[in-house]
Formats: sequence, C-alpha cells, structure tokens
Amino acid sequence: MSGFASTNDLAEKVISFDELGPGLYGYTAEGDPNSGVVIGDDSVLVVDAQATPRMAADVIARIRTVTDKPVKHVVLSHYHAVRVLGASGYEGAEIIASDVTRDLIVERGQQDMDSEIGRFPRLFRGKESIPGLTWPHVTFHKKMTLWLGKREVQIIHIGRSHTAGDTVVWLPEERVLFSGDSVEYGATPYCGDAHFADWAGTLDAIRALKPVALVPGRGASLTTPEKIEEGLQGTADFTSDLFGIAKKGVAAGHSLKQVYDEAMSAMRPKYGHWVIFEHCMPFDVSRAYDEAKGLDHPRIWTAERDVEMWKALEHGTEMKSAELDR
Repeated sequence: MSGFASTNDLAEKVISFDELGPGLYGYTAEGDPNSGVVIGDDSVLVVDAQATPRMAADVIARIRTVTDKPVKHVVLSHYHAVRVLGASGYEGAEIIASDVTRDLIVERGQQDMDSEIGRFPRLFRGKESIPGLTWPHVTFHKKMTLWLGKREVQIIHIGRSHTAGDTVVWLPEERVLFSGDSVEYGATPYCGDAHFADWAGTLDAIRALKPVALVPGRGASLTTPEKIEEGLQGTADFTSDLFGIAKKGVAAGHSLKQVYDEAMSAMRPKYGHWVIFEHCMPFDVSRAYDEAKGLDHPRIWTAERDVEMWKALEHGTEMKSAELDR
C-alpha cells in the first residue's frame, strides 16, 4: 500500500519569527504547526510546545536571539501530539492546559501519539527524544489569568472546534491572540477530532475579542484586519462547507466513500491548494460523517484505524469491518 499523503512530504519549511508587538512573537513555518512566544518582565511563556524536544530546541534558539529570560510556562492549545510532545524540551517550565484537554490526554493521548507519528514522520524529527506523553502541571476550567510581572495573559478555553479542549492565549492590553488550530490560514483544518456544529460559534467568540494580531495554528502570523478576517472566514467556510456535504450525504443514505468522493470533488477547486489538503480530507470527512450521523464524541484514532480508513478512501480497498461506515 502507498502511505498517507504526508509520508511523501519531506521538504523542510522556512521558519519565520515575527514580532507582533513588544515581546510578542509568532513562530511559523509555512503551514507546519506554529508556536507563540510571550516575554514577560522576568520570564517567557510559550504557546504550543512543538512535536519533539529537538524541535522545541529551535523555538528556544529563536527566543534566545531576543531574550535570556527563562521559559517558565508552556500553554497547550489542545492535546494533539504534534503540539505537545516537545514540552520536555522546556526544562523546568510549568505546563498549562484546559481541564478538558487533560481529560482527552487521559482518554486518547497514547493512541493519538502513535497514530500521529505514523501519519506524518517529518513533523516528528528527533522522536527518539520524546520521553512519553505530556501531562499538564496546571489545569483550569474555562479561563485563567497569568501575570508575567505587569503583563496580563488570559488563557481561555474558547469552545469546541478543532478539539473539545481548544484554548487560546489572549493579551488583552496588546490585543494579540494565539489561536491554536481553532483558526488556520492557507492550511487545511485537520478535523479528525472536531466538533463541526460548534466551530463557527467558537470563531465568533475569537472574532468578538477584536484582535489586532493573530497567530493561527498553521500559516503565517496575521497582522492586519483583512488577514485576520481571511483566516477566521476561511476556517469557517471550510468547516461549514464540509459539514454541509456530510449532512446532505447522510440524509441521502450515502456511504462514507460516496461522501468522501463528493467532498473531494466539491472542495478541491476552492481549497485544494491549501497545505495538507490531501492528507487531511480522509480524516476530516470521516469525522464529519460521524457527526452528521449524530456521534457527538469523536471516536479515537488508532494507528490501525488510520491505515484502514486511508486505504478504503484513497485506494478504494475493502474495509475489514463496517466500523468506518457505521
């Protein structure tokens, strides 16, 4: 069998480290997972840890070009391995996550780690340096405020979208937002663990904050009102377009494969140029199909389920069971 589309994605990405305001930076890499940096009076906070300690070391190297203050906090926007498994690279830092994100690590963190490393090997450079799952030291319910000296940092469980635990980091005085994968820019939203019906409302909650700069989960830092709205609306359009196709297909009694073919045909002209489109769509359609059938809590992706689904949708092979199409 040929592998996931992402196994052929081998090209290194050019990293940008953009200043969004005094002591506020977006670490972006042409559609690879982003991190954020907030420099306080005496310490540094990082948003999203990267996939491995080795990759975290590059974020730290960028930080060291602008400050020698220690990294004392790492905020996880959600539980996915590609965001969190580098946390041990920030030695001595306190790891913060929403209570829902921690619950998801308990429920499915190991399966997610195993499946993500198999799907996207380039994003886990130095995976042998990962000591295991990342566990938060501090969890919060809905919202917490951290003071880095005089700098106020609000950490908000903004609502269900990319996952059930999605968290943003908001600087209210500077009006700079780090959104995690609730917002993407020029990159296909991964929706394998998503809540489609809630996603638009979560984006409205982000929009209501009126950020002047926004670092999405993937894609360039957004520093104009037009770019911010493009990121918000593009994410909303993609998720609503896909969920609409899934709901229509389920209502018509179509199979998962039929809905996938319909979605690829309808969405490729508009979104096919976005980063990781070919990789994400089988996972995205599978979850949209489940939610359209009434399954609120996303099923856990295992490495075995990944392979079976990919073969069935991308290569037209028979599924070993009816699990993927129930």
